[in-house]
Amino acid sequence: MPIRIVQLGSPRAQDEGTRIGTVRRPPRGVPKAEFARRDYYDVWFPNLAPSLETMKLGQAAETDAEWKAFKKKYSAEMAEPEAQHALSLLATLSAQTNFSVGCYCEDEARCHRSVLRELLAEKGASLKA
Repeated sequence: MPIRIVQLGSPRAQDEGTRIGTVRRPPRGVPKAEFARRDYYDVWFPNLAPSLETMKLGQAAETDAEWKAFKKKYSAEMAEPEAQHALSLLATLSAQTNFSVGCYCEDEARCHRSVLRELLAEKGASLKA
């Protein structure tokens, strides 16, 4: 039952399961009661989102060097014990239930979820290609 890495707000895949928002902030202008109905997320889990400073670094990254700096900083944040526990939990759950994690960014290659995918894989998570 692999974890799907998704763009929040995109249509859900069949058997996607619970959608977890690994974002710093809820979607703007959307009432909380409509987050799931509008395919944003069922559960908000900002514990795996980049810090505000790191998020801004990633959003501003235009060159490969800037993106590499973002990845390094976000990976360091995810090396903290609380984040490591969360990653381990999700990796373990991936063997037992369907769920997805995501962010709002259109391009996964320039989004923290690409790094999150790598970190979950390192923890042994089953991931949907």
